[in-house]
Amino acid sequence: GSKEGLLIDALAESAFEFLADNIAALDTTRDPVADLVAVGVPVFRSLVLDHPALYRIAFQRVVPGFRAGPEVTAARTRAFAGLLSRVEPLQEAGLLGRKPVQQAAVEFNAMLEGLANAELRGAVLPNLPAGDEEAAWREALITVVAGFSAGGTAAG
Repeated sequence: GSKEGLLIDALAESAFEFLADNIAALDTTRDPVADLVAVGVPVFRSLVLDHPALYRIAFQRVVPGFRAGPEVTAARTRAFAGLLSRVEPLQEAGLLGRKPVQQAAVEFNAMLEGLANAELRGAVLPNLPAGDEEAAWREALITVVAGFSAGGTAAG
């Protein structure tokens, strides 16, 4: 209800809208792995590098007591739906094994957030040769996708 709360809500909403809009703008190809990796690089990584404060507010919840309002929740849902739309073709191509689409999307998102936090913190990715950070994101995301078909479900 406070001015600060409304501002924080608007900033978090804009982070999720950025993701949703940019995922929706991505072209699709015949390669569902490349299409999903494109959600991470360039879209998610672009949010992290170009708008780190928005990323921190939306994902790291750096504002004490922040509780997302309905607009933020709707924008987050829209962004996650965009991610799901990029995971579903993996299932159609037989690349998820027994893993449900929702679970694969959650796992992919966890890798995105881990890579983002490592890059923003500056403690992990700087161990790579200069300029290799983007390649590290791509390789990590491709590895996660390859693992989808290798494993079972969380319950299995």
